[in-house]
Parts: sequence; C-alpha cells; structure tokens
Amino acid sequence: QVQLVESGGGLVQAGGSLRLSCAASGRSLGDSAMGWFRQAPGKEREFVAAINWNGGDAVYADPVKGRFTISRDNAKNSMYLQMNSLKPEDTAVYYCAAGDAIRLVTTTPKYWGQGTQVTVSS
Repeated sequence: QVQLVESGGGLVQAGGSLRLSCAASGRSLGDSAMGWFRQAPGKEREFVAAINWNGGDAVYADPVKGRFTISRDNAKNSMYLQMNSLKPEDTAVYYCAAGDAIRLVTTTPKYWGQGTQVTVSS
C-alpha cells in the first residue's frame, strides 16, 4: 500500500515562498507520475501541477504557471512543490497524489496524501 505524506505547509505573507514536500512509502514511485492538488475553504479540490515519472515533463494549472515549480527525486521517493510569489488566493490545503501517467494524475490519481495547510496572509 502506498502512503504519501506532505510537509512544508505553514503561514506566509503575500509575495513570500514555501516549499512543499511529499514523501512516499510502501513502494517505489519511480515509475509513477505524481502531482499536487489543493482545496480552499468552500471550494472543490483542484489540480495544481503534475510531473511524469522521470521529471522530464510537467504540467501546471493556469493560476500557478510561472510561480510554482514541481520537481521530484526518485532516489528519495519524494516530490516537491516550490511556491513563489504567493498570493492570498493560494491559501488552501495542498494534497500530494500519485498515479500511472501524468495525464491521468491530473484528473484521477490512484493515491492521495492527507494534506498540508498553506495560508497566505495579505
């Protein structure tokens, strides 16, 4: 059974940066795509970014393009989300996810983490 654990969330001022981490256990995810989603209060969960198995391809939601960067380290079975120029509207619980392919991860991941809170103050 795959377990995903997020870390790195917190409170930051608008314009600041945070780096989220997702550590996988249970089996190696070196052959899997991984991604990030977020859910703001009162809103549905939405796709943020995804990366393919070797880090050679990545996709981003329009609201975060140019500000967020997704990466992974298969040797550490981990994935990261560098978030720069944060805005109050980025406030949400951020979830790590994993699945078979990058295009599937953007819509129907197989595995989910429990989430980490990111709060951006104005």
